[in-house]
Amino acid sequence: MTLTGLSERRSTVDAGSFGKAFPAGAPFKAFMDSLPEILGSRDLRRAARAVARARAAGRPVMLAMGGHPIKVGLGPLIRSLAEDGFVTSLSANGSVLIHDFETASVGATSEDVAASLSEGRFGVTAETGAFVCRAAREAAASGEGLGRAACRILDETSPPYAALSVLVGLRRSGTPFTVHPALGTDVFSIHPDYDAGELGRAADADFRLFCRLVADLEGGVFINLGSAVIMPEVFLKAVSLARNLGFRQEGLFTVDMDFARNYRPRVNVVERPVQGRGRGVSLTGHHEIMFPLLMAMAREYARAGDFDEPAWPASPACGGGPPMPRGRPLPRAGPGRSGRIRPRECPCPCEASCCRWRLAPHEASCCRWRLAPHDFPGRREGPAQRGRPGPS
Repeated sequence: MTLTGLSERRSTVDAGSFGKAFPAGAPFKAFMDSLPEILGSRDLRRAARAVARARAAGRPVMLAMGGHPIKVGLGPLIRSLAEDGFVTSLSANGSVLIHDFETASVGATSEDVAASLSEGRFGVTAETGAFVCRAAREAAASGEGLGRAACRILDETSPPYAALSVLVGLRRSGTPFTVHPALGTDVFSIHPDYDAGELGRAADADFRLFCRLVADLEGGVFINLGSAVIMPEVFLKAVSLARNLGFRQEGLFTVDMDFARNYRPRVNVVERPVQGRGRGVSLTGHHEIMFPLLMAMAREYARAGDFDEPAWPASPACGGGPPMPRGRPLPRAGPGRSGRIRPRECPCPCEASCCRWRLAPHEASCCRWRLAPHDFPGRREGPAQRGRPGPS
């Protein structure tokens, strides 16, 4: 038997990656620096820096989620992130409409299924189903999309707990919101006002909008928060469509956050979309702990300018930004609309491929894919856009 000396053996963990003691009363940055540079804490740092880096470079941070984050009290945080421009869009399954409406209306949500199912009283709340069905009906008629219609209707009703509503906050900040329900999976599917055709037309408009948002993810971040099936599947189709049309999505960073690791989020979010193009991580733990921690760290990294690696190379002509994607625009959502967005002269005199002006003038010829904020008037500027002149 041949033995190897300890000093000669290759080790995968060294003392330089160990954590440090966190002294009481120290600032939050000291806590961040005290974490080990190993496994989950290393991935947490990478994800937080990716979010900070994307927003500093003016790139999108897309948040997709199920209804559980609303149920565990994350609504006010998500609303704040959208209002501050730190999250640039929100996409969700149908349950988010349910829990946010109920929270805004009565300050409570999440019925006791076990107690009501035996008597057939589960999922038959009158106001909840009526709200979603109305949003689907009006969105199908106007072509505005289910998410936008739901935000508008809820805001216009002035619910007593509007300050807690994510939907109300999204409308007031102009943040794009798309909803991707599945037939029969949500309680509004058994409401007397339910119409599957209306829901399908409304959701289709949101899927087209979601595809436009995903197409512009080059150098951006996609976070899947607590959706085990629907949002990972929708995301994968949108990624494939965007790349089929010529959008490269280089530098993409994806994050899956859930309290258990599941097959579809792992392969459809963390692995397949970033192969040869970026990086993906899984952050496992309770939503109410992990998501606030991630975003608090991202804010701190953004404040300190600590991005771990340089952002997109600067251009002397226009100040940097990722290479401009090339491809054909998707058909616009809604009936009777042409397949192209009417071009307008871009106010940026720069013709460099990294021109960041495409983030602001949403109908300019150099930013055809940025239709989403154009559909949401009054979009509040994010940190990277403040001080930049508006479109002509």
